[in-house]
Amino acid sequence: MSAEISYARSGDVFVAYQVFGEGPFDLVVVPGEPLSNIEYGWEFESWRSYYGGLASFARVLLFDKRGTGISDPVPQAPSIEERMDDVRAVMDAAGLTAAHVLG
Repeated sequence: MSAEISYARSGDVFVAYQVFGEGPFDLVVVPGEPLSNIEYGWEFESWRSYYGGLASFARVLLFDKRGTGISDPVPQAPSIEERMDDVRAVMDAAGLTAAHVLG
């Protein structure tokens, strides 16, 4: 399993995201790890198993934080406000008005 990659604009950066799965509700996964890559991650069985499991009961929105993976690089760590702007940007781009959040 993998999913098409799209980009949402958040301020001056583009944030990479994927939407996959089907289910009665939407689930936004806010990455906590310092490194992620939504393109490369699907090559790992543990990634496929974990996110495939989530996708079995929900529509999942997964993204690379700004400065990680295939999102735009940034010169410094983002503020919490910028992180939340990124969550809103990917939700808006994916057409989600409300979602459960996993972080």
